Amino acid sequence: MSIILSLFLSMVKIGCFAFGGGYAIIALFENEFVSKRKLIEHDDFMDIVAIVENTPGSISINVATCIGYRLKGFWGAFVSMIGVCVPSFVIMYFVSLFYNEFMEIAIVAAAFKGIQVCVVYLITSAGIKMLKRMRKSAFDIIAFSVTCIGMILCTVFDVHIPAVWFILSAGLCGLVVSFFNTKKQKGEQK
Repeated sequence: MSIILSLFLSMVKIGCFAFGGGYAIIALFENEFVSKRKLIEHDDFMDIVAIVENTPGSISINVATCIGYRLKGFWGAFVSMIGVCVPSFVIMYFVSLFYNEFMEIAIVAAAFKGIQVCVVYLITSAGIKMLKRMRKSAFDIIAFSVTCIGMILCTVFDVHIPAVWFILSAGLCGLVVSFFNTKKQKGEQK
């Protein structure tokens, strides 16, 4: 089987089980392409996730596109994007035809409650895996701690801060650390 067809089928499979989308789907991509098929190194996957988190659009589509591009260039990206979208499109098309009747069925409502629990698990699992493999430099530990404290405080005090401020703050911190690291390296070379 060609890698393009294999990419498409893998993305369709991931798209079928991507309940919760976004961060929940990252664990599925990692399992398929890093752990199981070993087509992408973990560090490369983490780079893809970092790029995608700062790119506008759907996380699942952006991750699929980046993985496809990394493996097979333009056509890999195109086929991966289509593959991850097809299941959602088909499911939503049929759900939209019978939405009102569909949501009145008690078992369907119960199934969606169960799926919510799975989504929380998938997001937590992906976060723990990334945390275990995170570099343990002082900056990384401080940045992680400040982010967690900020999220907890925002949740406890019901403060809504736009995500763009968190992204800009993290970028600024990265620039400051990079500046000092570069300055330190130049000082060591003298």
